[in-house]
Amino acid sequence: MEIENFNIDKKVFIIAELSANHGGDKSVAINSIKAAKQAGANAIKLQTYRPDTITIDCDNKYFKIDNGSIWDGKTLYELYEDAYTPWEWHKELFEVAREEGLVCFSSPFDHSAVDLLEDLEAPAYKIASFEIQDIPLIEYAASKGKPIIMSTGIAEKEDIELAVRTCREAGNDQIILLKCTSSYPAPIELANLKTMVDMKERFEVEIGLSDHTLGTTVPIVAKSLGAKVIEKHFILDKSIGGPDADFSLNPEEFKQMVDSVRSAEKAIGEVTYELDMKVKPNKRFARSLFVVKDIKKGDKLTKENVRSIRPGYGMHPKKFNNILGKKVIKDIKRGTPLSKKIIA
Repeated sequence: MEIENFNIDKKVFIIAELSANHGGDKSVAINSIKAAKQAGANAIKLQTYRPDTITIDCDNKYFKIDNGSIWDGKTLYELYEDAYTPWEWHKELFEVAREEGLVCFSSPFDHSAVDLLEDLEAPAYKIASFEIQDIPLIEYAASKGKPIIMSTGIAEKEDIELAVRTCREAGNDQIILLKCTSSYPAPIELANLKTMVDMKERFEVEIGLSDHTLGTTVPIVAKSLGAKVIEKHFILDKSIGGPDADFSLNPEEFKQMVDSVRSAEKAIGEVTYELDMKVKPNKRFARSLFVVKDIKKGDKLTKENVRSIRPGYGMHPKKFNNILGKKVIKDIKRGTPLSKKIIA
């Protein structure tokens, strides 16, 4: 699968999630995109909504946040009013990202957001965790024929089954499911990355991680388990504040994560039993058969005068039992590698 010419089968696709980490300042958003590139991201992801496309301005008990999160006390409308990325910024942010060589795409939260992103030629769509039950939105986004990346932070198995089926019924099989824990920040013990592996087998999709844990351990482990996509919140400077700042990585932290994931990628490598040229010369330090006591011409080879020792210039140790009892054709000095030409 490719996302704007990036082949996720060859290299893990690392997404810097900008979310609300611009603090309402477009210049911060632009500088964040440039910093994400320098930190090694392959993509920058926005969120495309307005407060009134995601909720309503209401302060009754249903719309008050009171779940032990960092946003307690706000209404949903207030939260999204603080956090949204103005739609009039999108064109310029897409242009800056492309100039930097980054893939730029977004999470739409309603049909009008998809339409805006279509106008900007977004190469993929990300369905946020809390939208995985919005089947009309998934159907509409999937109908555009572009890769659909879906977070599963609040999804149960039945939710994922329905979302995947909706994409396929819309004629779109370019599906990537991201294991996600919708807790902010997420405790590492809730990562449950084995679920990510199971999703690949169960739903026959590509897999990845949308990570809200602190640090870089979970992304590294995710890569080792087969993640093709890793998404992590990115912030230029945590002093900007905002609803996502506490679980976002600054440029130095993000670069550390990228470097660690790339190292893990190299370590995983490919299936091969060929010795690299850097390793092959060291095979001479393996064991082989050597004469360990002086032997006179016509004497027999025994367990006392021949041993399997390092280095590896003599016969293969597997020949040991075969050569016992055979005679040598000349005097042999201790420390001579055993070879066929000195055996009768």
